[in-house]
Amino acid sequence: MAEVSFGRQWTYVCFEALRFDIPPTLGSAMFRVFRLFVPMSVFVMLVGLIAQPARAAVWSSSDQWGTWTNGGYTLYNNIWGGGAGPQTIWANSFSDWGVWADHPNTGGVKSYPNATRNVNRRISALGSATSSFNVTVPNGGAYTTAYDIWCDGHAYEIMLWMNQYGPVGPIGTRQTSASVGGHSWDVYRGSNGSNQVFSFVRQGNANSGTVDIKAILNWLRSMNWFGDVTLGDVQFGYEITSSSGGMDFRTNSFSVSAN
Repeated sequence: MAEVSFGRQWTYVCFEALRFDIPPTLGSAMFRVFRLFVPMSVFVMLVGLIAQPARAAVWSSSDQWGTWTNGGYTLYNNIWGGGAGPQTIWANSFSDWGVWADHPNTGGVKSYPNATRNVNRRISALGSATSSFNVTVPNGGAYTTAYDIWCDGHAYEIMLWMNQYGPVGPIGTRQTSASVGGHSWDVYRGSNGSNQVFSFVRQGNANSGTVDIKAILNWLRSMNWFGDVTLGDVQFGYEITSSSGGMDFRTNSFSVSAN
């Protein structure tokens, strides 16, 4: 039980409890009562910590096309593939968000939950364009943590695979390797039937880092794969093929800087 006593300088909470003693020479148990005095201020703090509920996210959605705008970015749940399972996206801000997904172990991309910033500037007019990220991803399922960068509307798609797990692969065929934008890549080129796709698959997984997007665009231009295109949406998220049983993907930080 507990009782409150008032002293001259401190208010105490007194807990009484039973201690169970079994002397080695006795076959019966003896009970002793002891008291623990805790300052009231400490007691209130401890109770507050124990009773405090987990903080809910500022926004969440399980809708297929759920969207939320914050700080010049738009977050998308984006469950676009066939045969998908349930998925919930949550966010405290554009740079602090995550997704729980339970997609079956079948082929084909099920979703691409992401945060997007629109730049809308030609390469020649860009002083710089960089992005930083930090993620926590599962050791299971099949997915890639990737940038999806769009130029000239949806004419050109540039994917930057920062890490990958399970049986996943890029569109097209491998063209070359390149060290550009702060990372070393295997570079693939192909088409999804609607637009050209250039995939930069990082040579080794990274869960955090910075990417020089303008340097990658200039490299593509130097290969004559496109011209002075307009950089549109810079998206960052998780292209999930499977996550059976439910898996968490967390973006600890993310930002795009362009000027």
